[in-house]
Amino acid sequence: MSKSFTPALKEILIEASCHFQSQGKGDHEIWYSPITQRRFVVDKSIKSRHTANAVLKQAGSQKSF
Repeated sequence: MSKSFTPALKEILIEASCHFQSQGKGDHEIWYSPITQRRFVVDKSIKSRHTANAVLKQAGSQKSF
């Protein structure tokens, strides 16, 4: 069983001053990035490294998995 990237992803997002805004549909959360000044979706259980990196890109973070 593959692990979820979500806990580590959220740590990186918080370090980048991003914050949780609201609960989305299903197991999705809406987060806000002050870097890009946009909202983006974070799934509760991201299994794909590529998906996790796409979220970081949306958040404006230079980090990646």
